[in-house]
Amino acid sequence: MAIERRRLLVTGVVQGVGFRPFVWRLAAEHRLGGSVANLGDAGVEIQAEGETAAVEAFARDLVEKKPLLARIESVRAESLPPRGETTFEIALSRRGGDGMGSLPPDVATCPACLSDLRGQTRYLGYWATSCTDCGPRFTVVESLPYDRQNTSMSDFPLCPACSVEYTSPADRRYHAETTACPACGPGLAFDGSPKRAIERAAEALLEGKVVAVQGIGGTHLACDATNAEVVSTLRSRLGRPGQPFALMATEDVLPRIAHVSEAEWAALRGPDRPIVVLRSHPGALPDGIAPGLHTIGVMLPYTGLHDLLFACLDRALVMTSANLPGRPMLIEPSELRSRLVGIADHTLVHNRRIVARCDDSVRRWSGGTLKFLRRSRGHVPEPIPIDLGEDPILALGPETDVTFAIYARGAVTLSQHIGSVDNLETYAYLRQAVDHLSQLVHARMPRVVTCDLHPRFLTTRLAEEIAQASGARLVRVQHHEAHLASVMAEYGLDRAVGVVLDGYGYGRDGEAWGGEILLANDGRIRRVGSLAPVRLPGGDLATRHPLRMAASYLLAGGTGPEEAEAFLQGRGMAADEAYAVRLQAEGTMSAPWTTSAGRFLDAVSAWLGVCAERTYEGEPAMRLEAVAASGRPIEVPIRFAEQNGRRILDTVALFRDLAALRRETSAADVAATAQDALARGIARLAVEAAAVAGIRVIALSGGVSYNDAISAAVRHEAERAGLRFVTNERVPCGDGCVSLGQVVIASRAVGDGESGECRCVPTPTAYPVAP
Repeated sequence: MAIERRRLLVTGVVQGVGFRPFVWRLAAEHRLGGSVANLGDAGVEIQAEGETAAVEAFARDLVEKKPLLARIESVRAESLPPRGETTFEIALSRRGGDGMGSLPPDVATCPACLSDLRGQTRYLGYWATSCTDCGPRFTVVESLPYDRQNTSMSDFPLCPACSVEYTSPADRRYHAETTACPACGPGLAFDGSPKRAIERAAEALLEGKVVAVQGIGGTHLACDATNAEVVSTLRSRLGRPGQPFALMATEDVLPRIAHVSEAEWAALRGPDRPIVVLRSHPGALPDGIAPGLHTIGVMLPYTGLHDLLFACLDRALVMTSANLPGRPMLIEPSELRSRLVGIADHTLVHNRRIVARCDDSVRRWSGGTLKFLRRSRGHVPEPIPIDLGEDPILALGPETDVTFAIYARGAVTLSQHIGSVDNLETYAYLRQAVDHLSQLVHARMPRVVTCDLHPRFLTTRLAEEIAQASGARLVRVQHHEAHLASVMAEYGLDRAVGVVLDGYGYGRDGEAWGGEILLANDGRIRRVGSLAPVRLPGGDLATRHPLRMAASYLLAGGTGPEEAEAFLQGRGMAADEAYAVRLQAEGTMSAPWTTSAGRFLDAVSAWLGVCAERTYEGEPAMRLEAVAASGRPIEVPIRFAEQNGRRILDTVALFRDLAALRRETSAADVAATAQDALARGIARLAVEAAAVAGIRVIALSGGVSYNDAISAAVRHEAERAGLRFVTNERVPCGDGCVSLGQVVIASRAVGDGESGECRCVPTPTAYPVAP
């Protein structure tokens, strides 16, 4: 009988996920001796001794049967001399790297814990039940290592019964740092009283009231999603006239309100429990849930609190973030009571401190790919392994939909969703979040700080301050180049033609880019194509009032000045403003140029009468997509031109053709045609650029690529040409990916970082292939 001893070093997310007790139980099953210990950043060390066949079976099961939250990146094995050990123990943790390990994200309550809170156990009805397979992590931890004393659970000493489970390797709550029970854990209160808190909250919701419900990473404003009156009331109180509300519903209720495919069910049921954008059933819910859209965003219950609440309800709830427009989500009970006066009728809050805000993640199937619209709860702070050298890098992102990113020791960690950093409150939240995540990843002193090329962003100002204070090098990165670099990083590419479609990015010429063909080759990114440039009348005013963009396209396409002014006045614009818009669009008054794909779609939306005023980011284009969903694209000419050394998709001529088409067909067909022609035209430019450069990959990024029809059409054109099509999957396509791209480009920056002359792209061996 051959006996051997084997040392296994396991790396990845293997701490704080019940990995050591899993190994202990697995070793007992295979009758092995030895030990298991955390080594901090170096991973988990296992020494297993026994019969050779048992050791081999143990090593195989280690990967195949790993805990739910574990992510194994590598297992390195070496043989050791046998010691004759027949018992297996969990040894004390010791440092084996530069820090104390990585941290898994917050995840949904597991089935076992749900069974406990529903059954005849001491956890019956306890809202904060969790174990090593579930519950909060990122939102409660203050510092690493991930031990109870370093979390907000340190406020709740374990009772004797919980202490027994916490110290028993055979129990699934062994070293589950958030474990607690009604006797020792956090409490819940409805309007300050713990008596029947959840039942009273459910009663208030059924009575048509708005309830602020505090969760694991923030607070939701909840109301009955089937009650049109309370939905309208909540909109009015919040000052959100059009932004769609997120919903929460059980698996029984969800099919009543939306179409759900098998792939969408899989996304909804994942441990991250994201909001998934689904096609809604017309008339199933009040129009005020998602005004003017054909989709709704829905998530399943993901905490014990949610499960207990929905046990009292038989309908979907609005579950929208409790924040004032443009401000960070509220998390302190005192804040909720003071700042939600006149908004929430009641509060359902707990006394466990939320250390880090973390919004719900949002995902959507688009163009055949499950994409992140927002990557936050359930995914942060999962690292993305990328070898970019030794220097720690901090990337601050753009201005809207901000995530920041930190590179340290072979991995990039993206932050939770921060939001639009255009006010002091969100700016302060960003600074706080940078400090917190920097501490968790042990990168408090970056050697490189990188930001957007735009000189007036608050994120740029923060980057300058941090670089000056730390003595770090500052690198400014062009917005769309960062988009492309983020996709290339996901797929390990060193060459690609990028199609970047979004609303706005500060161009290298100082103009507003947004519909771009970029060529990444030989360590450089070059702009080789774009949409036709048109004037942006009033600058930022044109993004909020897309009628201005419609006038710009009309005038550029040959419509007479008087006719353009009459169009604007006919849509409700005052005569003096219409005259000023005309002068700006003609260039008589100062107005920047833009090649933005988002502004083109805004113009079509406004001209068709779909959306004349933007009340949230992307609204005109999203409403246009909803109208287009019931139409069919019609073949129209797609024209190209040369301008300033680059190829141009003539969207001015396209807009003129759409105007003529409207006289013959429906608004839905025109909307569908606009999306299809834009996508096919820009994709053909990309295919052409790829052929000239000898490149075989088309990479799509930018917020416009969330549009299902546009993303599918770009993919179709690329694959029809025999090219590989890739798009963001591990990070958002929108501006939430920019910080990843900034890190990548800054790591390869050449020239003076202050000048923004950063042209390098990834090397082919630097990145893992995306799954």
